[in-house]
Amino acid sequence: MVKPRRNLAQHWLKSDKALDAIVGAAQCTENDRILEIGPGTGILTRRLLPLVESLVAVEIDRNLCETLVKKLGKIDNFLLLQGDFLTVDLLSLLGDFPRFQNPNKVVANIPYNITGPIIEKLLGTISKPNAEPYELIVLLIQKEVADRLVAKPGKKAFGALTVRVQYLATCELICTVGAKAFYPAPKVDSAVVRLRPRQLEIPAKNPKQLETLVKLGFAAKRKMLRNNLQSILERDRTTQLLEQLEINPQARAEDLSVQQWIALSNQLGSRS
Repeated sequence: MVKPRRNLAQHWLKSDKALDAIVGAAQCTENDRILEIGPGTGILTRRLLPLVESLVAVEIDRNLCETLVKKLGKIDNFLLLQGDFLTVDLLSLLGDFPRFQNPNKVVANIPYNITGPIIEKLLGTISKPNAEPYELIVLLIQKEVADRLVAKPGKKAFGALTVRVQYLATCELICTVGAKAFYPAPKVDSAVVRLRPRQLEIPAKNPKQLETLVKLGFAAKRKMLRNNLQSILERDRTTQLLEQLEINPQARAEDLSVQQWIALSNQLGSRS
């Protein structure tokens, strides 16, 4: 077994139960084109390949790439790209490989230290969503982050990340994966989440403004929302807008649902 590298936050998944959960959540069909980020030793890759049309994997570790080529290099529906997923241009790199172009699903056990940037690259942002969204995204991530992605309004885990991601996708917690399911065992538990990118029926009229409101609103979670927004909106004005939307004027940022955040942004825009 290739030794995990701490500087790349590598932890090899060894649990069959967790692997089954990931593959099951991906709902693979023979027409699917999968993108896998950080295939590592290829344990998940090997499970996916027989089920799909093609799989392109992006791995930053050169040593692991050499191992993967030896193990899987002769499989015709497998393509390995060596590089940093956050900086690679998949569109151009896949230009000469028609079978692997336009992957429709992402299935991956991603490095926990760059979970946020990876999710942002996959989904985009509120003001700039991914122009060609994936049909489905299944990720094995740190449980604390998973809890934030699926959190409901009013819960402690509900934060700016929750609003940003739930604006762009439905989020579902599939299962929890204990630390002992990995080698070496991380210091935290993990979880499998499934994201389905979507377009809201009533989106923000001014997405950039919504991003700003969310950022400021969650800047100090213990403070009331009307206090956090003082730099761009007078307290009395915020109170008035909240009352018009039938939201408690003393609400904190975590008390508002994604729809209420959108409504607040739209109401603010209509009165600017």
